[in-house]
Amino acid sequence: MEGMTEEEAFALDEYYTKNPPIVDPSKARIRIPMVRIDNDIAEYLTERAKISHQKPEEILDNLVREKMIAQD
Repeated sequence: MEGMTEEEAFALDEYYTKNPPIVDPSKARIRIPMVRIDNDIAEYLTERAKISHQKPEEILDNLVREKMIAQD
């Protein structure tokens, strides 16, 4: 694929700035509400992710599922 010229890039940028795509949130594949976490938890998740070669989301998912199972 060839690169575009600077003029083409500016034209494309201008087009999408004036005509942003319409996104239907109900058709999103994954709906995850944003959750704020403190710095200690973020650091913990980052370190666990490095050690376990998982994404932080996977670690959170596993921890929450463990708690859900423990409640049953």
